[in-house]
Amino acid sequence: MSALAWEISVKVKRLSPLVGQRIGWPFYATEGAAGLDLAACLEAPLSIPPGQRAMIPTGIAVEIPSRFLVGLVFPRSGLASRHGISLANAVGVIDSDYKGEIICPVQNNSQQEYTVHPGDRIAQLVFVPIAVARLELAEELEPTRRGSGGFGSTGK
Repeated sequence: MSALAWEISVKVKRLSPLVGQRIGWPFYATEGAAGLDLAACLEAPLSIPPGQRAMIPTGIAVEIPSRFLVGLVFPRSGLASRHGISLANAVGVIDSDYKGEIICPVQNNSQQEYTVHPGDRIAQLVFVPIAVARLELAEELEPTRRGSGGFGSTGK
């Protein structure tokens, strides 16, 4: 069985002199990683009280090369499972026409204060192909067995 190989070229702009010096560039932590780890571009540690959030800069911007690609910023599962640290927006969407800094709204869902240190890996960036929908107004939709059932309608 052959593996599907698909690579894209994504330009990365350094917005802070810390990136590449005290703060690492985004990188794939393992050969099989789907997401590039994003680091906190901070001058000093930043503490986030329980139940609060902080906007953590990454010091970079990206240029996504196609309208048919999106950058998705996901929480790091280790931070979520061990420390209750996630992203306030669940998943960040970086559209192909956005050229600003990637900023991560880090949410502390734990009962303890959490400190983000300069260079800490705080999120991961995944590039995904998308389909652009052409919406068509319809009076009726094709019926299915499920119909309009939602929120638990298929069982536990």
